[in-house]
Amino acid sequence: MKKLISIALMTLAITVQAQDCCKGENPYKKYTQDLPFGMLEVKAPVIPERQVNLKDFGAVGDGATLCTDAFAKAIEALSNQGGGHLIVPNGVWFTGPIILKSNIDLHLEMGAVIKFSADESLYAVIKTSFEGLDTRRCQSPLSANGAENIAITGQGVIDGNGQFWRPVKKAKMTDAQWKEVLGRPGGMESRPGYWVPNQAYANAEKNADMNVPKAQTDEEWNAIKRFLRPVMVSLVNCKNVLLKDVIFQNSPAWNIHPMLCENIIIDGVLARNPSYAQNGDALDLESCKNALIVNSKFDAGDDGICIKSGKDADGRRRGRPCENVVVDGCTVFAGHGGFVVGSEMSGGVRNILVKNCQFLGTDVGLRFKSTRGRGGIVENIFINNISMTDIKTDAITFNMYYGGKSVAEMLADGDNPDNVTKIPITEETPIFRHIDIRNIVCSGAGRAMEFNGLPEMPIEDITLKDIHIIAKKDAEFTNYKNVKKENVIITLKP
Repeated sequence: MKKLISIALMTLAITVQAQDCCKGENPYKKYTQDLPFGMLEVKAPVIPERQVNLKDFGAVGDGATLCTDAFAKAIEALSNQGGGHLIVPNGVWFTGPIILKSNIDLHLEMGAVIKFSADESLYAVIKTSFEGLDTRRCQSPLSANGAENIAITGQGVIDGNGQFWRPVKKAKMTDAQWKEVLGRPGGMESRPGYWVPNQAYANAEKNADMNVPKAQTDEEWNAIKRFLRPVMVSLVNCKNVLLKDVIFQNSPAWNIHPMLCENIIIDGVLARNPSYAQNGDALDLESCKNALIVNSKFDAGDDGICIKSGKDADGRRRGRPCENVVVDGCTVFAGHGGFVVGSEMSGGVRNILVKNCQFLGTDVGLRFKSTRGRGGIVENIFINNISMTDIKTDAITFNMYYGGKSVAEMLADGDNPDNVTKIPITEETPIFRHIDIRNIVCSGAGRAMEFNGLPEMPIEDITLKDIHIIAKKDAEFTNYKNVKKENVIITLKP
């Protein structure tokens, strides 16, 4: 009887949650009202009320039994009935890749942990995009492609077991952490102070261009699978997506990566990675349209909230901007940047509002980055009411000479880009313009601001209003045009 009552209460709770999101007044309507650009109202997906429990398909939540088949069977059963909620109960559910289908909510109860296996043989090598380029990578642990009305919700945790995929730099770790890394089976130092998961990883890295290897045949690709570490959550060409309240952590590469999606809501999630996680971005929203990122927390080894649209010729050929995005009420902890645009922005970025956010201890606060060769236009960006503390380098930076490093790494390496010589303007010239930044408070930064535009294409039409920054170094402006300043106060403190 107690079990029946518990099931009934659980059913009621999920049904009420679905009704709250999808019936009556849309709780997300307020985020698209009174915007400085036109944007359609975004609603949560409507998921059928039927439910199945993962345990009913043979899954065992003991952290050791592989549950890949159980997830696949449960999703297939729901899909065949028109969709519904896949309930993942309390337990540690060890699994290979999960593929979501239309009209399905993957719902993790409190105490539920989905932990993905690090066995590379479970992950097929597929054609995809990585860091903005068309390439091949291992299949993502959790993915959907071409799905509509999908959700990942609940109070549980999704863990990518990323420590077995990622390389590690000793300089980013404590001595105790480095000792633990050296004890991992199969790994090695490919050079002093740089650990990689295996020899195949080291071989592939030597012949790679910015994480994209030069393999040709299927045999060559499969031989370097560990190097082809995937993003953890890959949502491609999906429509009507909700990620709500779940903890996403320890990803092999980027954590959450929606690409070419439309009508997407990310609400109340925590996306986290260790501070030393290489390419451990928390959220990369790429070439998406009509997106809300609200009430969420990001703690990453790389960029926190990042807007992208493809890289170089591949991105320009795709030609899909990231547009109509609202970021509201979010917190970013450690990471290369709090809110970031680029450097992969070749398809364009436009109509973005970021407000009521806090960046605590990031390398950079507001970070705009690109380089010659990208092309693309970044415009109509509005940033308002941002609080920052303990920013390691720049509170605000526009760097058109990005080369794959964080600002801290660039400063440490003494990089000095050529910002004097003009070259002809072509489709490969990135353009940053029409950006409004106001009501910013930063208590502690290495440098207040950096504007480093291209001589042939200055950063143009920037509004800086009601900005108060305490920093060790003053702002620096190079190659800019029509930057309006009103009540910008910079207090220098060593």
